[in-house]
Amino acid sequence: MAVERTTINPWTWSVEMGYNQGELVSGHTRTLYCSGQTAMSAEGVPQHAGDMAAQLALSLDNLEAVLREAGMSLANLVRLNVYTTDVELLFPHYGVLASRLGAAGVAPATTMLGVTRLAIPDLMVELEGTAVA
Repeated sequence: MAVERTTINPWTWSVEMGYNQGELVSGHTRTLYCSGQTAMSAEGVPQHAGDMAAQLALSLDNLEAVLREAGMSLANLVRLNVYTTDVELLFPHYGVLASRLGAAGVAPATTMLGVTRLAIPDLMVELEGTAVA
């Protein structure tokens, strides 16, 4: 049985912002629950202190690396949680995330949360995803 994805949007304003309100996934699937990905090097060293754009890009690169290791890509994301220590600072750079998701042809159900801090103080953004294949 093939995997079927159906977008659920009782209203359309979120589609214009690059995400769906829900995604119904049916059929035989593999599900990957990704830990939050941040701007960490392969050696586990925080990168780009104070640079939200660079941290967002590297966090997304790291999320893609986890997906790739499981034989998936951004196109398989059905859920994305975005945690940030500065929502106002993230907004001007959110297009980086939206454009990469758009290029993958996906608009996963998304939640953005402002948090007091992340596990490592210099980090400003963390991406947590769920992917289905």
